[in-house]
Amino acid sequence: MPISPQDALIIVDMQNDFLPGGTLGIAGADRLIPTLNTLLDQPFGASIATQDWHPAGHCSFTPQGGPWPTHCVQGTQGAELAALLRTDTLCAILRKGMAQAVDSYSAFTDNNGQNPTGLAGLLRERGIKRVIVCGLALDVCVADTALAAQKLGFESVVLADASASAQEDPTQVANRLRAGGVSVLTITAL
Repeated sequence: MPISPQDALIIVDMQNDFLPGGTLGIAGADRLIPTLNTLLDQPFGASIATQDWHPAGHCSFTPQGGPWPTHCVQGTQGAELAALLRTDTLCAILRKGMAQAVDSYSAFTDNNGQNPTGLAGLLRERGIKRVIVCGLALDVCVADTALAAQKLGFESVVLADASASAQEDPTQVANRLRAGGVSVLTITAL
């Protein structure tokens, strides 16, 4: 399955707060960066990174009754993309989760499905047919982005070895993704 100009790479939330030592750090997540940088050298029709970009006191934070510790607060070091992640070939950096009262796991819309980010339009304008999703966390934002892409009519692929899971067993995540029509592959399959 060679990469073509009709493919888009979506690197999800490779941010300091999700790396080891961050407020929601995922063990080994920093080891993904060289792989992601190699992917960014490939001839994708579009390469996009996403960022959680929460206002202070966001509804997803545990002090506000949410499930997650405070993370990726707008303008903080924790919200910045990993310093070693190359950004020079990205056509867009998309910020999500900015509404105070609703979270956005998917890069396409908020969790209520009410506020699209514009990503689908950007991909369609570039003639993208297939999205290849990777990053953090496999079981949350990567999975939701890939499943949303599939529902929007894009062929959707998750690169398991270019993603890391926060809590859910990666095998269970892969089964959930496949049930939603998403292909789960390794980089060598590209």
